[in-house]
Amino acid sequence: MNEPKKSDHETLTGPLIGIRHAQIAVLFLNLAIGYGMRTNLSVAIVAMTDNSTTTNTDIPTYDWENKSVILSSFFWGYITLQIFAGELGNRYGTKWLLFVAMFVNSTACILIPTMANAVGSYGVMGCRVVQGMSQGFFFPSVSNLLGQWIPPTERSTMATVVYAGPSFGIILSMPVTGFIAASKFGWPPSFYLFGALGYTWMLIWCFLGANSPAEHPRISNEERAYIERTLKTTQHERGKTPWNSIFSSLPVWAFIVAMFGQNWGYSTLMTEIPTYLNKIMGINMTSNGMLSAAPYLASFIFSFIFGILSDYLINRDYVGRGTARKIFNTLGTCVPAVALVSLGFLPSNATVLSEVMLIIAVGMNAACFVGFQVNPVDLAPNYAGIIMGIGNGSSNIFSIIAPLVVHFVVADEEDKSLWRIIFIAASAVYLTANLFFVLYSSGDVQPWNDVADLEKRKQPSTTNDNGPNIHIDGKYTESS
Repeated sequence: MNEPKKSDHETLTGPLIGIRHAQIAVLFLNLAIGYGMRTNLSVAIVAMTDNSTTTNTDIPTYDWENKSVILSSFFWGYITLQIFAGELGNRYGTKWLLFVAMFVNSTACILIPTMANAVGSYGVMGCRVVQGMSQGFFFPSVSNLLGQWIPPTERSTMATVVYAGPSFGIILSMPVTGFIAASKFGWPPSFYLFGALGYTWMLIWCFLGANSPAEHPRISNEERAYIERTLKTTQHERGKTPWNSIFSSLPVWAFIVAMFGQNWGYSTLMTEIPTYLNKIMGINMTSNGMLSAAPYLASFIFSFIFGILSDYLINRDYVGRGTARKIFNTLGTCVPAVALVSLGFLPSNATVLSEVMLIIAVGMNAACFVGFQVNPVDLAPNYAGIIMGIGNGSSNIFSIIAPLVVHFVVADEEDKSLWRIIFIAASAVYLTANLFFVLYSSGDVQPWNDVADLEKRKQPSTTNDNGPNIHIDGKYTESS
């Protein structure tokens, strides 16, 4: 259950570039495309409800007053299946779950223009709910795969690459959607484009994806041995999911609470930035998409810096894994909290400075990738997908609530003082959640991670290479 000793790092090395890196690249694309589909509506909805964004009068526009409700509808589906997704992946593997999930997600994305014409805003919300349900399989599946593919000494850097996918997807989605929506073709092709990218990813995943090194047909013996040797303490046969142990674990709750805070703050920024820039700063459609993406470009760049720095500190034994998670999580929440409060008090004409605050808020939030977000793999590699499903599924209730709070609080979208309330509330949630994480999180593998192995050892019979198994008061020991 202990991680490889620091003195063993020299012997626990594998190929510099290998199949594990291909897995990371494809998982990065999975989250990038998923987030591209998730956020393109945030930009497109401006064009869908404003006929001045294009000169083509054949492009339909709609008089929708419930834009924030439409934007939140994705999360109605997103919260429903994540625990189920984690458990299903844990039992049967995640490769084909991800394939089917991307197919459903991409198809629903392509159908949005048709459903908008046929049913109006309710048709769009229906597509978004289906997208949310299918994307609910993404993060639990990714966490499961990270637990099976990534050696502990590479965990922060590799996980950071994968979790940089959402930022890259937003960087791609916002300006591209803005450009397409402002063109003579109007907003509908933006949904067709991202749906097609999803179908393309499915083809790549068929050839490159695998549930574990043991199941990949093209991995070298050297790399497989390296991965399995470094993860030997966590790659035992899995038994029944230890639900009681998971739900009674304070470190697991620390992860869940941290994710609560993250989803409140991040969803407020992600879904409302285009509207904020448009209504408060008066930025046109094309610039809206490009400037909305700028904070996520900062997040994308910073994420690699934080990942490399985290692994460096841990592998050089400067800090423990748990301490590193707390340091980076604090950096990723407290700096954005301060930036958001500052943003709320800047004058409406401070366009450049406001954009700087948004860049800081979203960019520095990338430190959370090597804070709470990778923590399920630390705590229980065998059940990381389930823990991620519990945390991501339950915490995204706040991803529904946050845009709805904007809908009810910001009655006048051009009133800066109302937006100030939103930013202060998000900052308070960030800080409170991080405090709980700092107090109660852990970087150690939990004993119940190897529950199947422990169950085997408790069988009545038996001897092993070291001598007889002895049971004393229900506890297992081995004779020396």
